[in-house]
Amino acid sequence: MPMRHPKTLKIALLLALAGAIVTSTLAAAWYAKQRALAQLSEQALNHLQIRALALQRLVDRYRVLPTVLALDPELRQALSEPASAVDVDALNHKLTEANGATHVSTLTLIDRHGVAIAASNWNEPSSNVGLHYAFRPYFQQAMQHDVGEFYGIGITTNLAGYFVSEALHDDKGQRIGVIVIKIPLDTLEKEWAGSGDIELLSDANDVVFLSNQPAWIYRPLTPLGPNVESTLARTRQYGNHLLPPAVLHTQATIGAGGRLVHAGLPLMPHDVVWQSMPLLAQAWTLHLLSDAHPATLAAYRAALVTLGIWLLALLLALFLQQRVRAAQLHRRSRRDLEQLISHYASALRSEEDSLVHAALQAMAGHPEVLARLPQGVSVIDTQLRLVAWNDRYAELFDYPASLLTAGQPVEELFRYNAKRGLLGPGDIEDAIQRRLNYLRQGSPHMVERERPDGVLLEIRGRPLPGGGFVTSYADIALYKEAARELRTLTHTLEHRIETSTQDLRTAKAEAERANRNKTRYVAAAVHDLLQPLNAARLFAGSLRQSDTAHTGVVERIERSLQALDSQLTSMLDLARLDAGAITPEVQVFALSPLLQELAGQFGIMAQAKGLRLSFVPTSAWVRSSPALLQRAVQNFLSNALHYTPQGRILLGCRRVGPALRVEVWDTGIGIPKDRLEIIFQEFRRLDTAVDADERSAGLGLSIVERIAHLLGHPLLVRSWPGRGSVFGMTVALAQPPASAVQAGDDDGSDSLLKNRTIWLIQESAHLRQKTAAMLCGWGCKVSEWAKADEALAAAASIPDLILVDGQWEPILALLKLRGADHQPPIVAFLGKDETGLPDVLRQAGVHTTNLPPSPPRLRAMMMQLLLGS
Repeated sequence: MPMRHPKTLKIALLLALAGAIVTSTLAAAWYAKQRALAQLSEQALNHLQIRALALQRLVDRYRVLPTVLALDPELRQALSEPASAVDVDALNHKLTEANGATHVSTLTLIDRHGVAIAASNWNEPSSNVGLHYAFRPYFQQAMQHDVGEFYGIGITTNLAGYFVSEALHDDKGQRIGVIVIKIPLDTLEKEWAGSGDIELLSDANDVVFLSNQPAWIYRPLTPLGPNVESTLARTRQYGNHLLPPAVLHTQATIGAGGRLVHAGLPLMPHDVVWQSMPLLAQAWTLHLLSDAHPATLAAYRAALVTLGIWLLALLLALFLQQRVRAAQLHRRSRRDLEQLISHYASALRSEEDSLVHAALQAMAGHPEVLARLPQGVSVIDTQLRLVAWNDRYAELFDYPASLLTAGQPVEELFRYNAKRGLLGPGDIEDAIQRRLNYLRQGSPHMVERERPDGVLLEIRGRPLPGGGFVTSYADIALYKEAARELRTLTHTLEHRIETSTQDLRTAKAEAERANRNKTRYVAAAVHDLLQPLNAARLFAGSLRQSDTAHTGVVERIERSLQALDSQLTSMLDLARLDAGAITPEVQVFALSPLLQELAGQFGIMAQAKGLRLSFVPTSAWVRSSPALLQRAVQNFLSNALHYTPQGRILLGCRRVGPALRVEVWDTGIGIPKDRLEIIFQEFRRLDTAVDADERSAGLGLSIVERIAHLLGHPLLVRSWPGRGSVFGMTVALAQPPASAVQAGDDDGSDSLLKNRTIWLIQESAHLRQKTAAMLCGWGCKVSEWAKADEALAAAASIPDLILVDGQWEPILALLKLRGADHQPPIVAFLGKDETGLPDVLRQAGVHTTNLPPSPPRLRAMMMQLLLGS
């Protein structure tokens, strides 16, 4: 099978990588957009529910009025008598008084023939008196079915309104006329005007008759058929105000029954999320058009985040590849150098052996052997006379032919070279005698000598067996130049590797900085979103007080806002953990009080769901961060409550060698084995129908994983589908301090509130006594005052925590304690009608809770504040 070309393989890998990047980026953008569209659709549906309630309340307010007037004896008598006998003025004044009391637009009394005989606007130019209304649907419906409803434009006033009619009967039960009221809907228009979205109200024929955008009013949402157009013309419902039908193109269907729609007429700059809600009682339909551009922005952000992750991964891969290549190059260079040295040594030994063998042959009468050697060679005997040489030797030293003769003393050759300055500076005789002594001693030698003419010679001398000496002369200038170039090339390569490594470090630092900037942006965005969310929760609380008829809807709104608040808080915690903004305060503490507080807090919620939460106390002391460990176990318990429809939950500890593992067991639905790895990823949740309307954002276990990594606490998760799960975190055991052991002997309570100094400042003596009794039952040392000034004047030391009435003046006085070394937390009790104060208190760093205080909630809040102080 033929091998693929490396270049082709590299191109294929690059294309595959590019495809993966493009596919994952598009998938992330598509998912983010779909999720954002679904959220917009769900928000629009909730908004429409509120609008529908307001509209229905307005209609119900006036619906009973026609029924009451239909029973009026004066009106019935007027319709039963001949027209000439009717006191029209009295009827007009009666209707005018009724209109003034109810604040409707007009009241009109119509006889059985459809003629208005009296009206509340009788004294206006647009009076209804004397006009025929038999063609109006509300008259026809009332004469046939006793009641009628109709929305249209007034014939005389040219103003739109909602008409509600009721038939009047004589003593025999016969219909003798109709009383009609016209309800103006301008209050809804004013209320809708402040909305940032487009709101529409259409009739049974899909004609928009009410909107906060004039371009939509009296515009059909679908083309009208001939019969509908004929009916509208006959009833003069909208007069001549009908606009051309809207041109709408549905792009996609999204969650919560919404649609992604592009409007061509009237033209809109962006696609919209179109959500509709039918009003069955009136055969109307409410529509909300939300700008879908935020979903597009969410897609862009998701794409940028995905590309950033890919960029970071690629930079890391390039950095690792560069390091691997540098290591491989270093090993290869070392191996090549060792091989080169070994080869050179072997070649040198072989060359020396060959040189000695050639010299012996030359002394034996075969001087032609030396001619085949590349270097210059001279051979002398024991008498230091020249015996043999080759042409290269004569060429290197440029000897005259008369000087190179067999038996020539080598001293003459040295003297000839000395005269030409080839023996170097100094006394000539000393240089000659020094060289002769080397030859007499017969010692091997190797020297490098650069001649005045620039020739660099490597001179090697070796004694011969049986006497004599052979010397070789090699010109190594080219070899030295090659060595210098090799060293320069090596230095250049090392410099390039160092530069590339530095560039990769810089790119990695830039990517990490971008990731930190992203984390700070997420934290800032979540912080900004929490402010309008808190305002919405205040509005929901006000709505609960003012509208007791729709408590269920308000409770769903409050649950949704609470879930959103929890999700945003989790996102903020996750961003702070990713950014390294949380520094754990590790200390040695007793574990049981912390777990007992969580068991008490979640035990109430478990009981509300019909579950049983058990807690096994422990006497162990551990080394960890109390606040972070509490948050991790709290998320374990929250998950257990969420995914356990029935049964029980167990909170306890298990010794694991020299450590202790805090475990939460449940009898819930369990987790499939193939999903155990992904439950710790952000925004990943099990697809289950359990508490589907209260699903979290999927961040709880992600926060737990980061806390475990930050604290160095190993995690454990095991699960059995259909039977339950166990989550655990292993913490280091510690020895309790001596003071804690002594205190434990004297006090059996394990509450962290024990012996804590609490200031209780409440004007109501009754409430103060009840709260003080509750605090004393928790082991607190309570100091009671009615006024903050009394507490500040009488107290000799600063307390651990302050509980105070939610009034700004006493709290302002207590905030002066913040200048002390110990800054006690402050919790303010707020009444239900104090809606503006919480924001001011939170900005001042004061915590709040509602009156009357819930003991579990207050106890948990105090524990959390004391742990963090």
